[in-house]
Amino acid sequence: MRKWAGFVAVLALSLGLATPAQAGEPAAGVTDVQVTGPVAQRFNLVVLGDGYTAAEQPKFFADVERHVNTLWSLEPFKSYRSYFNVYAVSIASPESGVDCDPSLDAPRRDTPLNMGFWGGCNPQSVQRLLTVDDDAAQRYADLVPGTSPANRQILAIGNSATYGGAGGAYATASGGNALSALISPHELGHSLGGLDDEYDYYARNVPGGAYEGGEPDSIHHTLLTEQQMRAQHAKWWRWLGEPSESGGTIGRSEGGLYSQTGVWRPSAHSMMKTLGYAFDQVGRERMTQRIAAKVPLVAGGTPAGTIGADRVVWVRPMHPVSHRLDIRWTLDGVALPGREAVDLRRVHVRPGRHVLTATVTDPTPFVRDPAVRPSATRTWTVDTTVVTPPASGPAVVASTPTSRPVGAHDVVYVETGEPTGSIPQVAWTLDGRFAGTGADFALDAPRGTHKLTATTGGRTLTWTVDGTGPQTTAELPPGSVFHGSFPMRLSSPDGMPEFRVDGDGWHKYFGWPTDPNAPYLFTARGTDIDGLAYGNLGSGGLTVSPFAERTPGYGKHRIEYRSIDAAGNVGPTKSFTVTLLP
Repeated sequence: MRKWAGFVAVLALSLGLATPAQAGEPAAGVTDVQVTGPVAQRFNLVVLGDGYTAAEQPKFFADVERHVNTLWSLEPFKSYRSYFNVYAVSIASPESGVDCDPSLDAPRRDTPLNMGFWGGCNPQSVQRLLTVDDDAAQRYADLVPGTSPANRQILAIGNSATYGGAGGAYATASGGNALSALISPHELGHSLGGLDDEYDYYARNVPGGAYEGGEPDSIHHTLLTEQQMRAQHAKWWRWLGEPSESGGTIGRSEGGLYSQTGVWRPSAHSMMKTLGYAFDQVGRERMTQRIAAKVPLVAGGTPAGTIGADRVVWVRPMHPVSHRLDIRWTLDGVALPGREAVDLRRVHVRPGRHVLTATVTDPTPFVRDPAVRPSATRTWTVDTTVVTPPASGPAVVASTPTSRPVGAHDVVYVETGEPTGSIPQVAWTLDGRFAGTGADFALDAPRGTHKLTATTGGRTLTWTVDGTGPQTTAELPPGSVFHGSFPMRLSSPDGMPEFRVDGDGWHKYFGWPTDPNAPYLFTARGTDIDGLAYGNLGSGGLTVSPFAERTPGYGKHRIEYRSIDAAGNVGPTKSFTVTLLP
């Protein structure tokens, strides 16, 4: 089981030289949190800190750890974490905190990114809207070499325990709130995915009215019935009737776009409506599409152009953690065998000029719309009169990082050099036994810890395979019958706990909204905190608007719980049954 702990210490030791974004601004240090490949071939998440003084930088790194690790426990970030580089930009703020926290009459703070609640201290805004100075954020993000608005996503974290965030061009989130690490993926849903809020309110405790517009542009809101969606092949018709990843069934649930009625969303609750649940399939498909669009699916290989027929031709695809990409080769439209490379000398190419094409496609089940399925092609003109000079290369040029354990079901890869005269063999062993050859290896390891090796060109790489799922402990009061309410505390020494009620969607455990160290409290209708009812056992999900109609959740309930560790292993699911009485 791979633990989350230790990340902050690594960050603290790896700080680079402090550099000001521009003259007169506080200096900043850039830290590599996760580097999986060249900046130009990755989607670069740049996490900025605001309102953290020099003495509070360890707190910033702890907040970065929680936010980033939460991302890796959620799909599609979990499957595509290898597409990301992550950098932390630590800025020593003159003052601690952010503006207008928690109220409009709270002090204004002198901070480098000028982050503030109430939409930047605007009386016409709402408290939870945490904004950032876009120009300052861009200047500090520019300190990460090679990144630009085209290949990066900025996430600004404010030093605050107040709930809040925003999802404009740059995502923001408070750093220290119990829910703050769940705010980040929601706000990235806005900034990266272009997803909309599914709230039935704009200002909390103020019910949204009836939706009065036309068919929304939003991919996850509609006025159409299920029958109309199917007939028109519109909106989320491909997902209708399937169990939702966030609980319930993909269909039509009324409310969204800050309206209570007159508009419908795919799921009863998902990441864009209720923090703690996963993205449903509709949101997950969009996020997968947007992540893949930020990287070159063909990241390297033989450059396109005119080549000879006397050589090996290469493509270098991206490598998701969870699966392989499909690679199809054709010569003049006729299929050829091969994955990362094809040896044209074995094809017996007829004299003349021909067209060689490699098509790389992501077969992920997260995407059903063929129009947005990630795909890329590279094409060469094969001229049999061209003579290829010999070329070799290093034994290994890239691989799955060996510095951290891999999961029991990960796909591990090795990229060799690209010689023109041969295809180097990569031999794999698992626990000392030969396991196969090829450029990658799809693990299906039994429980426990294992040793995976790859050998090529006289060089051997070694990975630790973590196949031990994290354990989770639940603490409850004695007995199984409770009156009015009951608390539940989940803990895992090496994982991130989550739970679900009566078979509904899995929900991240965060303690309690007012205190991450307090237990979660279940009641029949939820407990109203800052305009939302948390711990609701009634209809509508675990977190609902206080004004939402719902049936009180008295009676018997089955609560399941488990944890996910840093290697992506899902621990065993345990459960208990309780009865709640008035």
